[in-house]
Amino acid sequence: MSTSVAPTPAATALPAGVVTGASYDALVAACKSGGYALPAVNVTGTNTVNAVLEAAAKNRADVVIQLSNGGAQFYAGQGFPDSATAKVLGAVSAARHVHMMAAHYGVCVVLHTDHANKKLIPWVEGMLDHGERFFDETGSPLFSSHMLDLSEEPLEWNVGECARVLERMARLGMNLEIELGVTGGEEDGIGGEFDESADNAKLYTQPDDVLHAYDVLNPIGRFSVAASFGNVHGVYKPGNVKLRPEILKASQDLVSSSRSTGPRPLDLVFHGGSGSDKAQIAEAVSYGVFKMNIDTDTQFAFSAPVGEFVDAHSKAFKYQIDPDDGTPFKSFYDPRKWLRAAEVGMVARLGEAFADLGSTGKSIAK
Repeated sequence: MSTSVAPTPAATALPAGVVTGASYDALVAACKSGGYALPAVNVTGTNTVNAVLEAAAKNRADVVIQLSNGGAQFYAGQGFPDSATAKVLGAVSAARHVHMMAAHYGVCVVLHTDHANKKLIPWVEGMLDHGERFFDETGSPLFSSHMLDLSEEPLEWNVGECARVLERMARLGMNLEIELGVTGGEEDGIGGEFDESADNAKLYTQPDDVLHAYDVLNPIGRFSVAASFGNVHGVYKPGNVKLRPEILKASQDLVSSSRSTGPRPLDLVFHGGSGSDKAQIAEAVSYGVFKMNIDTDTQFAFSAPVGEFVDAHSKAFKYQIDPDDGTPFKSFYDPRKWLRAAEVGMVARLGEAFADLGSTGKSIAK
């Protein structure tokens, strides 16, 4: 696929496609050493998946494609009779689509699933059932990583359950993303409405908790931490969300000094990136964030062009043929026309995200 941005030479080069195991580790290391991060984009169907791949190729940037439980269910079809099965099969179907297409777009892709709270642990385990079969067939896991968001549970239980699941994932060469501290707002049924007037201490992860998680999980396998520093899901009025990226540095410094690991030993994730201040995004990246979730902004970027298209051709969405002059409207109500407009809008917004995170032109795909 042709691109408009020249690639930046990198010491590490990986085959294009889904990265797992050592290739995943190399991509994360390249992000941290290069001082940039990857947008992690929630997808719901082939249109959004393909838009993410197109944007990554256009910007010569690697990317994270991820599904929430609701997005996975939607991918399988809202009419599927069993919602729990749909969430597993939708995620698996999406993963296989990404595996098929990613290499041909010429970029590296981290394939991930988003927030899974206590009630959604069976969803993760169902995907791992499929992932283990895929591993037996191909020698690689189906997904690069999964997330367990047990931040609403007691710390010991959260970390203990993450350790149990990580043991299974580590055998496949997979990464586990965990959450410590509660990211405000709601993400596909996980969490709740954000109280913009509250000073909620839970929005700030405690470095001692991060150190505890490191001590338990690091001997088992590779993991990343979604540490909360005031970030929220969704977009809120300026001034009501008080980001404190320095909390990320405090966690890195504590683990580094206590365990003699070297600088920035933690692989950090920034949740609730939509609408965030660009300077604070850059600060967070400097502290070891390699992945920033973006969903609300890309949902709007995908949807707004559809509204504009319908407004511009309103008759075509009421009549197949113009009742005044008999003109056929098929070329306007053809779903490919307005869905393509949606894809183009999402591609444009992701170009901004790559630039904000410093990843434009830095793909390490060879």
